[in-house]
Parts: sequence; C-alpha cells; structure tokens
Amino acid sequence: MKKLPEVTLAFWIMKIAATTLGETAGDLFAQTLKLGYFLTTMALFLIFVVTLVVQLRSASYNPFFYWTVILSTSMAGTTISDFMNRDASAKFLSDGSTSLGWGPQGLGLGYPAGAAILISILLAIFLVWKLSGMTFQIRDIVTFRGEALFWSAILVSNTLGTSMGDFLSDSSGLGYAGGALLVTGALVVLVVLMKMPAVSNVLLFWIAFVLTRPLGATAGDFLTKPVAKGGLDLGTAGSSAVLLAILFGLMAYAHVQEGKAATPCSTTPPTSQGSV
Repeated sequence: MKKLPEVTLAFWIMKIAATTLGETAGDLFAQTLKLGYFLTTMALFLIFVVTLVVQLRSASYNPFFYWTVILSTSMAGTTISDFMNRDASAKFLSDGSTSLGWGPQGLGLGYPAGAAILISILLAIFLVWKLSGMTFQIRDIVTFRGEALFWSAILVSNTLGTSMGDFLSDSSGLGYAGGALLVTGALVVLVVLMKMPAVSNVLLFWIAFVLTRPLGATAGDFLTKPVAKGGLDLGTAGSSAVLLAILFGLMAYAHVQEGKAATPCSTTPPTSQGSV
C-alpha cells in the first residue's frame, strides 16, 4: 500500500505552507511565550515522535497523518536549529532580556557551523540509506525501515533549511525579501534541471526539499518580525493561526482528492471483452 504522497505542484505548495507555519509556530512557543529553545525543542520533538508513530502505524497514505508529521518536523526543526546556532547574547534577545525560558539558552555554534553539522548528519543518513539497498523513490517507499530513513532525512532537512533561512535573513544582508527571492531563483533552476535526463530527479527532490524550508523560514520571519527589521509585524500567534487554517484546508482538499483517486469509476461502460 502507498504510504507517501505523489510529488506534484500541490505537494510543494503544502510543503511551503507547512514549513512557514513551522517557523511561526516554533517562534511562538520559544520566543513569544518565552518557553526557550531547550524546553520547546524537547516538547516539539516529543510531538514529532507521537505523530511519526501514528504515520508509521497507518496502513496506507493519509494526508492528515503525513502532513502533520511534516508540520511537526518543521516546528521541531525551527527550535533545534535555533538552539544549535543561537545563545543568550543581545543580538538574539529583545526588550533587554538576559535569558529566554528555562534551561540552556543555546549552544551558540553559529549558522555556518550548525549547517555544516547538519549537512554531515544528512549525508550520513543518505549513506546508510544507500547501503541498505532500499529505494530513494518516494512513491515506492512502503517498508518500516524505508519510512524510518525517510523521516530521519526529513527532520534533518527541515532543521538544515531553518539554519539556511535564518542565515539568509539575519546574517547575509539580503533581508527577508532578498533571501526569499534568492531561494525562489534556486528553485526555478531546479525546475529547469528536471527537464534534463542526465540529472537525477531524486537528487533534485531532496535539494528542493531542503530549499523550500529556508523559503518558509524567510516567509515566516517576513510575516512576524517588526517593520523596523523589514517584516510585516503580524505576530507569531496571528500568523500561525492563519497558516494553520490554510494548511488544514489544503490537507482536507488532498484527503478528498485521495478518496476520489481510490474510488473506482462506476460509470465506465464494460467492453465487449468484459471488465477486468
């Protein structure tokens, strides 16, 4: 039975919506509610594990189960990245705060070091995946081991994408709009490369999966950050609520479409040879 969705335009729209919501929701818990990166990461990682168990136990593809795991990896990836890269220095805090929530404030590795570590982990996952002999084709992943490797790569990919998005928005000088435009340009290049038979579509999928995360991260920051910093200052709570409604609407649409695809057409007239 198929466990994962077809990779279509609708897939990528939902992916960007989920990762943007992951950015705003992660910031809502860690920063707005001041739970801190450490405590929020622990809570969101637990949510990820719960949603993953539901997905793994499902006998077939269910859009609500699948996209809930994508959302949980996006939220957890946001705070994991922040915890790795940030600390309690003034540039990461606001309003004269000296701390953010309970527990360690962050490792302070910085975006380049954090990204290098995450890239190494992601490559290690792909190496294990390759040595296992299991397929990289998303539509053909149906085993528990295959799904476990897939979701491990997804979690690390979303965390890596967060680091890249924060670097583009905060440290590169491009700002939120500039970072989003750069990532969008890179995605357009990937679309062009899809037309070239010599380039692996599986490789392009994973590059696109990583790149859509910083696009969501910069879009989320653009929605929530103050106007003085180049954002719209809509707030993490309001932005998260709107994005959640959009994502659930898309999930409901995907569920209906999946049901239509699974229902055999009853109006097709039989042929002279009889129906198969």
